[in-house]
Amino acid sequence: MRKTAIITGAGRGIGAEIAYRLSADGFNVALNDLNAEALAETAMKCKDFGITAACFPADVSSHDACEKMVKSIKENFGTIDVLVNNAGITRDGLLARMSEENYDLVVAVNQKSVFNMMKHVSAVMMKQRSGRIINVSSVAGLHGNAGQFNYSASKAAVIGMTKSAAKELGARGIAVNAIAPGFIQTPMTDALTDEQKAAILNLIAMKRYGTVDEIAGLVSFLAGKDSAYITGQVIEISGGLTI
Repeated sequence: MRKTAIITGAGRGIGAEIAYRLSADGFNVALNDLNAEALAETAMKCKDFGITAACFPADVSSHDACEKMVKSIKENFGTIDVLVNNAGITRDGLLARMSEENYDLVVAVNQKSVFNMMKHVSAVMMKQRSGRIINVSSVAGLHGNAGQFNYSASKAAVIGMTKSAAKELGARGIAVNAIAPGFIQTPMTDALTDEQKAAILNLIAMKRYGTVDEIAGLVSFLAGKDSAYITGQVIEISGGLTI
């Protein structure tokens, strides 16, 4: 019986790449995103690996929506073995100018969604006495970032939640870890000016951006058998941004 992985924010970018990698690893995948069209494209590519892929468009900042989605995934797949909490947004701005609305929105999507999904999925995993939970944080959650007060707060909270959950769930055979990406090559970084790119690259020891497949590779490791004794860790993947 194939194992099942849930990936939130799987419609594009890092989430989609994680879905492809776990599909290549032989996982059936339950894909979540608000963008149903993008989600369908991801699912189609995942199916090329010979696995079962199903779409579950839902707002993961909603506790009730997550409860219904997890119940449906369990009924459809029979098991939930890996949860990747990848869904996230930015609404950048300086603290003095940040609106309450933009603070609350980022915290709801980036942080509360992790609580929602971990709560409902861990109930399934505890009965199975096995599972892997992988939370996508950020270097901003480790070190802060000017202009990203809300984003940094949400990602720092994810790290604390990861460590707490690892302590609570370890005895049930569930490993909980977080990854903290740095600057990853995406359409967002492609849009930067040459001066902005040079300034960023000057901070990175390896003098290049990371790639989405490198992030997916780390998730693959944490979801696989070789990481069975790793829990409560935050693995920075930033090319030496902060050393």
